[in-house]
Amino acid sequence: MELATLQDLFVEQLQDLYDAEQQILKALPKMSQAATSPQLKQAFDTHEQQTRTHVQRLEQIFQRLGKSPQGQTCKGMRGLIAEGEELMKENARPSVRDAGLITAAQRVEHYEIAGYGTVRTYAQEMGDQESMQLLQQTLDEEGETDKKLTQIAESTVNVKAETGAGR
Repeated sequence: MELATLQDLFVEQLQDLYDAEQQILKALPKMSQAATSPQLKQAFDTHEQQTRTHVQRLEQIFQRLGKSPQGQTCKGMRGLIAEGEELMKENARPSVRDAGLITAAQRVEHYEIAGYGTVRTYAQEMGDQESMQLLQQTLDEEGETDKKLTQIAESTVNVKAETGAGR
């Protein structure tokens, strides 16, 4: 696909995000299963449901644009998820594994925040208010997930990992 206009780049980046969200949907159940903190498990389960909504919003945008969501492979997300999978295979204390899972999940969140922030700005620049609003909703939810993960880390998980609790 030739990238001749901002619209072309917008579609390409949306396809990249769509693939990233599909990869996340496959990874979140594994992360939830690997977590031992009840709050962390719940956060992963909640984010899985949110991610399904993010996919639906992207599909809505693609439908409006008359474009296919297929076409890009998000190599960045593939790498982030592979790092998280490596962590899950490590011989780690449960509390330390939970802290590492939060690290992996926050890297994913920050990657998504960057991607959604960019396409939201493209939509705004092109005057596509509907896409901009849908993308802003997702961007807000990604930010809230990141804050929730920080709160879980700071309130329990990191303390347990630091003290060696949860062996």
